Amino acid sequence: MNFLESLRGARVLLFGAGVTGKPSEDFLRNRGAEVLVLDERDKNDGVRNSIEGLALADFDFALVSPGWKPSHPWLEAVRSAGVSLISEIDLAWRVKSEIAPHQRWIGLTGTNGKTTTVQMAESMALAAGIKARACGNVGTTVIEAVTSPEADLLILELSSFQLEWSHEFKLDSAAILNIAPDHIDWHGSFDNYAAAKFKICERSDLLIFNESDSEIISRAREVKIRTVPFSLDTPANHQIGLVENLVIDRAFVSGDAEVLFELGDLNPAAPHNVLNAMAAAALIRSLGVSPEPIATALRSFKLDHHRLELVAESGGVRWIDDSKATNPHAAIAALQSQLSAIWIAGGLAKGADMDELVQRVGSRIKAAILIGSDADVIDQALAKFAPEIRREKIDSALKGEELMREVVARAKTLSSVGDTVLLAPACASMDQFKNYAERGDLFAAAVREVLHVN
Repeated sequence: MNFLESLRGARVLLFGAGVTGKPSEDFLRNRGAEVLVLDERDKNDGVRNSIEGLALADFDFALVSPGWKPSHPWLEAVRSAGVSLISEIDLAWRVKSEIAPHQRWIGLTGTNGKTTTVQMAESMALAAGIKARACGNVGTTVIEAVTSPEADLLILELSSFQLEWSHEFKLDSAAILNIAPDHIDWHGSFDNYAAAKFKICERSDLLIFNESDSEIISRAREVKIRTVPFSLDTPANHQIGLVENLVIDRAFVSGDAEVLFELGDLNPAAPHNVLNAMAAAALIRSLGVSPEPIATALRSFKLDHHRLELVAESGGVRWIDDSKATNPHAAIAALQSQLSAIWIAGGLAKGADMDELVQRVGSRIKAAILIGSDADVIDQALAKFAPEIRREKIDSALKGEELMREVVARAKTLSSVGDTVLLAPACASMDQFKNYAERGDLFAAAVREVLHVN
């Protein structure tokens, strides 16, 4: 009996009723499985908030949404009952193996820039005439994408959580963009987090990696598969790099070198975004695509909502929403793209340290407006390494619209011609907002209200 046939009548435990859980539940039910959804916080009908009284050994397998810690007592109980645990990615792989055996998968991970890069890769593949779809941590789940009949290529954005949980899927090629402290509260240590990222190497025969990232370099030495480094330096053989304003491929070529794209094809051509484009191009080149559609796709590519998004320009001051900068590494990249920033930062730091951020980009911060539960973490780093920077903390009792109106009003008084007011919080948002998108939307709305611009 194949896997799809085995689902009819199977009893499945589904951990998580959220973004990943609901499409998985729909798929399993449509295939005839009996699904019991478990979630501690979801109070909707049909969701169970406890495992008490369940005969766990009667279930055929359990499907785990990526945010669940492996050490969660419910999961420990399921293991003890002898029930296997699989991820949504591995579920999709089993399904793909039966309904779309010729569909190709490539994937990417990293601390920052993942969504931008898989979207770039998707646009490059589409420009080359490949029926491609970005999925995974980018919004569309893999189980939704794999059952989409028009997709010949899936480009997976993979979080550390997804990689920690997955053990079966295989990629034609994989890329790692960068690794910096994030989700330490979930993984327990930075070393565990970085190791989870490098599990992508176990799932591929080719690793494309950022040679300018010291953490990646140290771990890439131990990789046993073929590697293709990329950086902003002149490329050696089997590398991708930069020569003046040209991105050059010396890895996926039959001759000596080929031009993939010019810096002028990319907007913005900030260093971190050039590296994103190199990674995307390398993934697509690994499939045998020529350079022309790569450059064509980049010329029309626009960054995602809440990623260095210009909200307004008034009185010589630019107002930029980079609410998606939910960790220090992302905030560093955002601040490096500015010369004089009124920096709006804070929220939930998730155990991250802010010292390196201030040491690296403190010279670009004119003033800091600090918000959220971990405002003091950033305040202490600024006081220690850049005490000359003016710091203003907003009352942590304020939330949502009221908070952002106060933030924008303070920023207006602190800014002058040539400055950028930059929302790049370096923290997660859930202490004062629903998510980073709401944080960015309310910032933009407050800017328009306070400045009286459309």
